Amino acid sequence: MAQEAPNLTQTVSGWAAHDISGKISPYTFKRRENGINDVTIKILYCGICHTDLHYAKNDWGITMYPVVPGHEITGVITEVGSNVKEFKVGDRVGVGCLAATCLECEFCKSSQENYCDQLQFTYNGIFWDGTVTYGGYSDMLVADHRYVVRIPENLPMDAAAPLLCAGITVFTPLKDSSLLDSPKKKIGIVGLGGLGHMAVKFGKAFGHHVTVISTSPSKEREAKERLGADDFLISTDSEHMQAGKRTLDFILDTVSAKHPLGPILELLKVNGTLSVVGAPDRPFDLSAFPLIFGKRTIKGSIIGGIKETQEMLDLCGKHEITCDIEVVKPEEINQSMDRLARNDVRYRFVIDIAGNSSKL
Repeated sequence: MAQEAPNLTQTVSGWAAHDISGKISPYTFKRRENGINDVTIKILYCGICHTDLHYAKNDWGITMYPVVPGHEITGVITEVGSNVKEFKVGDRVGVGCLAATCLECEFCKSSQENYCDQLQFTYNGIFWDGTVTYGGYSDMLVADHRYVVRIPENLPMDAAAPLLCAGITVFTPLKDSSLLDSPKKKIGIVGLGGLGHMAVKFGKAFGHHVTVISTSPSKEREAKERLGADDFLISTDSEHMQAGKRTLDFILDTVSAKHPLGPILELLKVNGTLSVVGAPDRPFDLSAFPLIFGKRTIKGSIIGGIKETQEMLDLCGKHEITCDIEVVKPEEINQSMDRLARNDVRYRFVIDIAGNSSKL
């Protein structure tokens, strides 16, 4: 159970949802002092993830109000604890979804702390001291340095922010399927939103033939001309899908709305893999036959560990990969969330936290 702690001494200005309406409004709260393992970060930018919308409206029934969303955070370190050797004041850093793990289990010790069963998130979690975690819709953050990553100098801080969630979410399954340095494969990306467009960028950077699978014919030109996709399939067009049968080695499904998996599985070659990173609020429809007759695999994936996140950022620096964003002011958060709910964004909203000069 969340509790008050005596070390919550720093007053912070932020923005929070207070009930299931999901409406975001200014909120003043307390953060802990900078401990020996902590860094204090002046937040510059914070991406708006679809998960923020779910938590704000308690779509998953687990929100602890008030909730301060935000787990795509970039900023500058202003203070470091005495045990912190990897960072110094002035460093450009990022914080993603992870705030705390047990540090002792097999997953924590193998740099897979994202699968620790005591994982606590950057917001709506319970920190080690028993307090509720509050996210990046705020002007500063105190974070344990073991969950902080460095932003490459050549990446802009605003367009790098969504890499801390959207970027790592699609990078991890690509790496897990040995697609970072493998011979050219044919891969499919389902959905061309915040996650999907990053997956296309990674797929092309790693030298693969990329097919975008979408319900929106209007996205074909952008997928090919702007993002470099090689092919485009309309998932609601049976002729398109039939023509694509057994052509892909791997498919990454980024869609967060309910949709049938059968037609997507049929696009895979024998022994192909479908990796799911979207989180629909209702169960998938799935027939056994596309699995049985294609010897296909379905697997899931959630973000990545800190070591892997740093690897992803370093590769983004090398290939100059960032997210396509629309920067908004804090007073535009509610409008942006409404647009996000309608998929009216290309491809990620990022809040200019430090530039805030007005109220919601």
